[in-house]
Amino acid sequence: MNLKEIEPIFHRAFTQSFSRKKLFFVFPIIALCGLLIVFCRALAANAGDWLRMSLAFLPVFLCSSVLLAIGILLVRIYYHEVKQLSLSYRKIIKESWNLMVGITYLSVPMIMIYILLWIVLGLFYLLQAVPAIGHWLGVVFSFGPFLLVLGSIFLSLLNIFTLFFVTPAVALKSTTRLEMVQELLKQIKDNLFSSIALFFIGFFPVLLATFFLSLAAFLSDSNSLEATHSFSIALQWFFIMLPFSALLTPFIIFFFNFSAESFVFLQRKAKNLS
Repeated sequence: MNLKEIEPIFHRAFTQSFSRKKLFFVFPIIALCGLLIVFCRALAANAGDWLRMSLAFLPVFLCSSVLLAIGILLVRIYYHEVKQLSLSYRKIIKESWNLMVGITYLSVPMIMIYILLWIVLGLFYLLQAVPAIGHWLGVVFSFGPFLLVLGSIFLSLLNIFTLFFVTPAVALKSTTRLEMVQELLKQIKDNLFSSIALFFIGFFPVLLATFFLSLAAFLSDSNSLEATHSFSIALQWFFIMLPFSALLTPFIIFFFNFSAESFVFLQRKAKNLS
């Protein structure tokens, strides 16, 4: 894999990310995910540390279920655009509906694992509440929350990794069978460096855009009037979330466009090696 091979697929994926029709189609979905994050953040505003920790990660896994489904549509739309085939959003949605429902179940195991981590984290908070010795127990077992939070971060990254590789495989092969997953894992294992490099190339624009948008949201929030009630906090974040989601939408589209390109690239590379 070299720059000359990556540049054309990057350019094609990027230029196809700013279609007006596609932007208007995807924006409500991203806004829905943003609304879920706002809701969880508003709940966490006056919550305890344990609940605040769970509400920090839970929207990631819930939103990924939605993004897995919308990713099927985006990959198939992109395939039609690249191949210059006749494109009907209604027809693609109708033909993809069963796959969209089926692929959302892939998020269930990760959500269950995260809930288990959250419950175990709650046990460490209970230890700290033990009279007289709770503080010392919290000090001795401080490695526990560290490992559990680290596990939650790793699980979140694995979730994004799944979005990048599983979505195009399901969309282009029209199946969610175990054999397809095993074949995909073998493909990633055989081309580990290329797979990781393609993932970071596809995810970096989303990460960079999220960083600058979050920085702008944080600075504007710190300079605005102080909100004291959960409802006013949620309302304030809701109106920030709308332009935030609109500006992030083309980068989410690029992420799935480039994931489709990467899947085809790795498939072609595997055939050349065999």
